[in-house]
Amino acid sequence: MKKFTLLSLAVFALISLTSCEAIGTIFKAGMWWGIILVVGVVGLILWLLTRGKK
Repeated sequence: MKKFTLLSLAVFALISLTSCEAIGTIFKAGMWWGIILVVGVVGLILWLLTRGKK
């Protein structure tokens, strides 16, 4: 039952939040927080790509 609740919450969030609302929420939380998240995700992706080539 717990997994169903988490899944239904995730589906509801995906349906109710459009891309503009999601970006607006990020800027409401703070521009620096959004920048840090983007840099972190890009860094993680680059790290995984360079790690996989070795």
